[in-house]
Amino acid sequence: MTNKMTEKTFKDRVKELAFLNELYEKNSAKLIILYGRRRVGKTELLKEFLKKHKGLYILARQESEKEQLKKTSSQIAEYYKDNVLMLNPFISWDALFIYLSEKPRIPIVIDEFPYIVQSSKRVTGILQDYWDNKFSKKNTFLVLCGSSINMMEKLLGKKSPIYGRRTEQILLEPLKFNDSCLFLPDAMNLKEKVLYYSILGGMPAYLLEFDFEKSLRDNLIENIARKNKFLYQDVLFTLREELKEPRNYFSILYSIAKGNSKAGQIVNDTGLEKAFVSKYLSVLIDLQLIERRVPITEKNFARSRNGIYLLKDNFFKFWFKFIFENQEYIEQEKQEKLVDEKILPELNSFAGRIFEEVVLSEMIRSGKYKDYLFGRWWDKNLEADIVGIDRSNKRLLVGEVKFKKLTKTEIHEIKGSLKEKAQKINSFGFEQKLIVICLDCDFEDSEVEIIKLDKIFSQIFSD
Repeated sequence: MTNKMTEKTFKDRVKELAFLNELYEKNSAKLIILYGRRRVGKTELLKEFLKKHKGLYILARQESEKEQLKKTSSQIAEYYKDNVLMLNPFISWDALFIYLSEKPRIPIVIDEFPYIVQSSKRVTGILQDYWDNKFSKKNTFLVLCGSSINMMEKLLGKKSPIYGRRTEQILLEPLKFNDSCLFLPDAMNLKEKVLYYSILGGMPAYLLEFDFEKSLRDNLIENIARKNKFLYQDVLFTLREELKEPRNYFSILYSIAKGNSKAGQIVNDTGLEKAFVSKYLSVLIDLQLIERRVPITEKNFARSRNGIYLLKDNFFKFWFKFIFENQEYIEQEKQEKLVDEKILPELNSFAGRIFEEVVLSEMIRSGKYKDYLFGRWWDKNLEADIVGIDRSNKRLLVGEVKFKKLTKTEIHEIKGSLKEKAQKINSFGFEQKLIVICLDCDFEDSEVEIIKLDKIFSQIFSD
């Protein structure tokens, strides 16, 4: 099982792996900042990269500076088979960087670099000096990696001593639906894959937690709804690692999960002051936990008054909606009742919103629609799941996404709704096309293109 899953982990990071290989083969000095949320697969990606080039991997820990130097010395000594260094660890970061600068060029990865910064605030200044005077002149290939997005972005800021030195920065994001499916059994049908993706999202570590030989119900009960389980605890752990005032952030995330998407709604729901809510929302965006969206037709994203806030991660959406909201079930060890009464009856509806995101994401990546700019659209009364605008060729696409089998009557109703939305959106008089994407449908309509679930990827990507 382990070997199989390890193999799958790297079917999904082909582009990132190729990019790192390309950078290394340029044979020039590279200082790369690679960061992303905890559990997104950074360490596995870097270790896979190092396999090919036989590089040095250093893992930092939450320790004192002395212990940090001792542990790092041991890892370096083991790599270079240096018995003297093993017995006499470095006593300063200067000594460590001098040692590395005198070695032949190899890839060097320092994972969880923020832990080193926490133990020694001076280390970034020391690294800057050695980068300017030694490493950059020897075509050193150095990757600094970290899971604390807050701390890693501070390293990229103007106040950081290594500001301007980094040659590349890579934000490793959760997997898209197609890549996440590599972790799911081949025999699983597409609807089931959407359901699992709507729960676990694109975090490799989360996808590896489910036992797919068991039912979805059993996995929910055993792997999420129990307090001692990794999936139950990881949301709490992630927020407490990143945030100084997690209680207020919990309130905001829970409010958004309940459907309060506008800043004013969040203020009213949480009782927090408007200024604090604005600040907290900004921090959550920086941490990749939420996103701000505006209708696709808005001319100015930053100044739009129609912006809404949404949770970005599927598992966070699931956790706040079903787990955080129903703590009394878990405290009383009524996991089966929680799943049967609260989760399963609402799961299809919950997955429907995720399915809309899956379709939108795939259309953005589609070569068939490469000339379109995609997004959502809404006003006070109407909302369109998918809107694509091709200004060069004066074309408009308006679509509805339904996670269900549609009847002839429902198709007729959706068509009327799409026409109304298209009329409101199409103020520029473009040629327009209407589409409906659904699980299944036994009917066709000459005015609407109907795409069924089993044909989604072939039809969206066909030229």
